[in-house]
Amino acid sequence: MAEVTMNGVSHAAPAAAPAATHAEGQQHPIKLYLVVWAWLFVLSACSYLVDYFGFHGYLRWSLILLFMILKAGLIVAVFMHMAWERLALSYAILLPPLVLLVFVAIMVLESDYTLLTRIVFFKSGA
Repeated sequence: MAEVTMNGVSHAAPAAAPAATHAEGQQHPIKLYLVVWAWLFVLSACSYLVDYFGFHGYLRWSLILLFMILKAGLIVAVFMHMAWERLALSYAILLPPLVLLVFVAIMVLESDYTLLTRIVFFKSGA
């Protein structure tokens, strides 16, 4: 270390910092990503099979939505690294869409009342 003199006081100069090395972050094994890609492929194939087998009505839409939610969950958990985030951040990101789904469900339940009210009003000729 070199010494630096200031106002008659000798101070040790800091040693030159070593060249900044590449900071290594957490590395996930490639197998994890390959498994997730395989699951996404399987879920997409299942989604297409719903149409291929000719399911209709609520069963069709339920299966399509189920596969869609599973695929979105895999993408968010692994590729967007949500599985390794703290619980508070996960709640901050996942809770608002869940609350919106609750509000949509409330509106769907309320829509029957609104529809019946309109039917009664327009049939009465008022």
